[in-house]
Amino acid sequence: MPDHAARTHLVTHEVINQPLPGGDRDLLDEDKALREALAREAPAWVAERLAPLARDAGRECWQAIADEANRHSPELRLFDRHGRRLDEVHYTESYHRLMHLACDGGWQAVAWEEEGNGGHQAHVAALYLLTQVEPGFCCPITMTHAAYPVLRHDNTILETWGPRLLAHDYDSRALPAGDKRAATFGMAMTEKQGGSDVRRNTTQATRQADGSVRLTGHKWFCSAPMSDAFLTLAQDDDGIGCFLVPRFRPDGERNGIQLQRLKDKCGNRANASAEIEYTDAWAHPIGEPGRGVATILEMVQQTRLDAATAPAGMMRQATLEAWRHVKGREAFGKRLADQPLMRRVIADLTLETEASLALCLRTARAFDGAANDDHERALARLLPALAKFWHNKRGPAFMAEAMECLGGIGYVEEAPLARLYREAPVNSIWEGSGNVMCLDVIRVLARHPESIAALRRELALARGAHPDFDRALETLERRLKATPDVLEAQARWLTQRLAQCLQAALLLRHAPAAIGETFCAARLGEEASPLFGVLPSHAPLDAILERIAP
Repeated sequence: MPDHAARTHLVTHEVINQPLPGGDRDLLDEDKALREALAREAPAWVAERLAPLARDAGRECWQAIADEANRHSPELRLFDRHGRRLDEVHYTESYHRLMHLACDGGWQAVAWEEEGNGGHQAHVAALYLLTQVEPGFCCPITMTHAAYPVLRHDNTILETWGPRLLAHDYDSRALPAGDKRAATFGMAMTEKQGGSDVRRNTTQATRQADGSVRLTGHKWFCSAPMSDAFLTLAQDDDGIGCFLVPRFRPDGERNGIQLQRLKDKCGNRANASAEIEYTDAWAHPIGEPGRGVATILEMVQQTRLDAATAPAGMMRQATLEAWRHVKGREAFGKRLADQPLMRRVIADLTLETEASLALCLRTARAFDGAANDDHERALARLLPALAKFWHNKRGPAFMAEAMECLGGIGYVEEAPLARLYREAPVNSIWEGSGNVMCLDVIRVLARHPESIAALRRELALARGAHPDFDRALETLERRLKATPDVLEAQARWLTQRLAQCLQAALLLRHAPAAIGETFCAARLGEEASPLFGVLPSHAPLDAILERIAP
């Protein structure tokens, strides 16, 4: 609960010139950009369903809960007191409260409950809000959500696990699936020798007479190791296959999933990640034999959209934290919020936040429309890689700049900015680091020309709205005509510019002129700078800053 009546009159000094406590907030009501994007991109029911979550997630007590979940990291419990093997991870109660916040509302399920009817937009908007509570616990929410399309490859698996994945509940107990109403999913793909090159995996799958398999091998990274089941890759006679590995075997005994250690990560402290070994682990094959990579990519594509959304939520939280501080702090004779340089920095952070949110929700709309619309399906192939790459490249510098707005108090752990800064790199690394995303963009452009054609149509909708945008499109078109080897060498520039141009197009079409036009000048113009706070001299700062919060 919030601190009550903290003393300001101390023996040696008075505590003055500090911002007021934040208090409870409504994360939807105070976020104009989110409300406008939902009204534009999503059916009306999405905002209605999000409203209670936004009020709950905005309560000040959640920040204390998130802080506790990070300070008391998950603990590995390999054995019981008598030496019997458990392979369990114990979390603080705060972590379980965070999981209930998401799962009790069905936010891991909504994309599939309302598939094609705004479900992905609801999921992405909820993740954007939940990330502002605590980013780390969103990892198992993302993987549970993303596992569902893979389960649909097998009716038997879907019948067993589908209702538990879609349940509006959370059950942390280590029990067989049949004893639980709700279940969470994890993923274990990468190995020491291959990393992102999963075709080099050496884990072996041996088929049994009953159609199941037994897995033997090592996984360098297993995310959310207390999940009820995992999707994993292994070698069998047909090549790389995809397999579902439950925590408990069908006979109720613990499966051969041995936790070797928990990773001591830079950030993402509330969430556990483990190094594991499969020792004759029971598994069920899923998808076509030898097509494991293609099968699990259906999950990966979903997680990439979430990995693009998390930085947008973190940007929003960091901007609010910086804005509240500078409005309540005076330096050199006037409020920081009235200082010209500070106003430009905060305004620029606001532009980046709105641009990232707009791209996430447009991508979510493409996911929802992919089943019935060729244009949306083509966009859905390309946009997750663009958004994941660019939002996460902006994230660490963004968090550092927001922290700098607070000064020393932002660098200590009492402020959430230190936690956000440590968290910032993780979504860039998970599910394909920056180079992997850029190579994926090049692959899509080569194999799916309909995707770049669809993106061109989206960009053309804003042509003529701003001269810097038009010039950027002309340069982009020239670069796209390069030979394949040149395109690959320039893949980082190309991915960045495709993402920025689409952000600009969305803002020019849908955001107030102060946002769209200033974004174009600051990101695409001749004086564009990698630094935050370098805006045109004529930038309408008042109109931009008014967008942050009531």
